[in-house]
Amino acid sequence: MAKVIEGLYYSESHEYVKVEGDYGYIGITDYAQNALGNVVYVDMPEVDDEIEAEGEFGAVESVKAASDLISPVSGTVVEVNDKLEDTPELINQDAYANWIIKVELSDKGELDNLMDAKAYEEFCNK
Repeated sequence: MAKVIEGLYYSESHEYVKVEGDYGYIGITDYAQNALGNVVYVDMPEVDDEIEAEGEFGAVESVKAASDLISPVSGTVVEVNDKLEDTPELINQDAYANWIIKVELSDKGELDNLMDAKAYEEFCNK
């Protein structure tokens, strides 16, 4: 069973958002990294890029497949996780500790469209 963490928001495309104040840390879930297998590359946006909820903001490539990253929220990229450029496998080690981008949230109301941990677990078990 994939690890799901309380207090995060989850999308149906298996991204999570960890909210701290006006900022959100976005990454892929443990379920997603499990399904992908060994991550070999993470394509990330640039700082100051605008991202849209349900819009693509990059991709994760593994030995098995490439998967587009779909943003669960809208906002402005304020930071990218540089560690993933040289060590993308950190996502496999701990998907929740190794977020991909940090955004300044433009509409916190969008969080209401996402699942909580319990709903996401049920979604994954379908």
